[in-house]
Amino acid sequence: MTTPTPPPASATTTAPAPTSGGSVPRLRNGELRAMVARVLADAGKDLTPRNIAHTLNRSSGAVGNALKALADRGEAELAATTPLAYRATATTANTAAPTATPDPSATTPTTAPAPSGAGGAAAPVTGPVMRPNGMAYHPRQLSGMPDVTALRKLREAGVAALMYGPPGTGKTSVVEAAFPDLVTVQGDGDTTVADLVGEYTQTPEGRFLFVHGPLVRAMREGRVLFVDDATLIPPTVLAVVYPAMDGRRQIIIKATGEVIDAAPGFYTVAGHNPGVHGAVLTDALSSRFSAQIHVSTDYDLAAQLNIDRRAVKVARNLSTRQANGEVGWAPQLRELLAFQKIADVLGATAAAGNLVGTAPEDDRATVAAVVRDVFGGTVAPLSLGPRI
Repeated sequence: MTTPTPPPASATTTAPAPTSGGSVPRLRNGELRAMVARVLADAGKDLTPRNIAHTLNRSSGAVGNALKALADRGEAELAATTPLAYRATATTANTAAPTATPDPSATTPTTAPAPSGAGGAAAPVTGPVMRPNGMAYHPRQLSGMPDVTALRKLREAGVAALMYGPPGTGKTSVVEAAFPDLVTVQGDGDTTVADLVGEYTQTPEGRFLFVHGPLVRAMREGRVLFVDDATLIPPTVLAVVYPAMDGRRQIIIKATGEVIDAAPGFYTVAGHNPGVHGAVLTDALSSRFSAQIHVSTDYDLAAQLNIDRRAVKVARNLSTRQANGEVGWAPQLRELLAFQKIADVLGATAAAGNLVGTAPEDDRATVAAVVRDVFGGTVAPLSLGPRI
């Protein structure tokens, strides 16, 4: 990735300046951003940080940082750079506080409930938990409590967690269910430091603007950073996250010289697929995740989700063989859910054939034999036949 030549020092982001004049109530994490969003949504026109700061009786620097955070999240957009101005987007109102003008007689303005782990007690988990994509996650037991509750407690205690297990077992699902305020980084071998902390972007006017990345957003907003497939990221790149995770809770952006401090609630969780080619769990990475939690497929849950019991039986059989070293692959919940979707539209025989075709080539003969024993008859991978 090519990084443009940085702009002069005057264009780099600075830390918020203290407010001038009388004192104002101290805001909790995310409240100023919501108040700024309300002013922007109500205005219906482009506003500068100074305009909004005057309305809220806050410093222009703090408001400017809030506006940049909104723009990074797609909840506002940069309207102009000279002078710097922002405008609302279709999602700005969803982020906005109920009222943008603080009550001077109140100690703190009204705000939405704090995310779990960022202060305040979370509601007890007694059933399925909704993920951001609208799908229900069914919690599992972890140390005598629902897994989502355990993860939230680890966040409150500041204990970073590493979720590891085969692909398709639900590592991402449990993290999404546990932390509604998630910021996700999808790791791979091409992930760079810029993908984590941000980089300079050229505006239509030809100026360079530094756009902060997911690590900085999560730190500033006190959110959870989920590094999925963390062990595919080059260790020298992933090392940029470490100072934010330890006692320093701080990083320095080399491109701008900014010092970013982690707000209360900031937390890091990662995913690791041990069997994936190129995944390397280094000592440096392992030592920073004190809680390492194995995630496997819950085949009882697969049956409860009305997945064809024959497919679940195949998966259990192959899982046992995998544990004994006879095969290297077994269907996980992801493959079983896909089986049922295909069965619903093409029939169980086609879904069983697809299960055989999904298996790695080295294990395909064994998988085909198990599928044949359970489903009966000849089962072959899906393939196109003669022309109609």
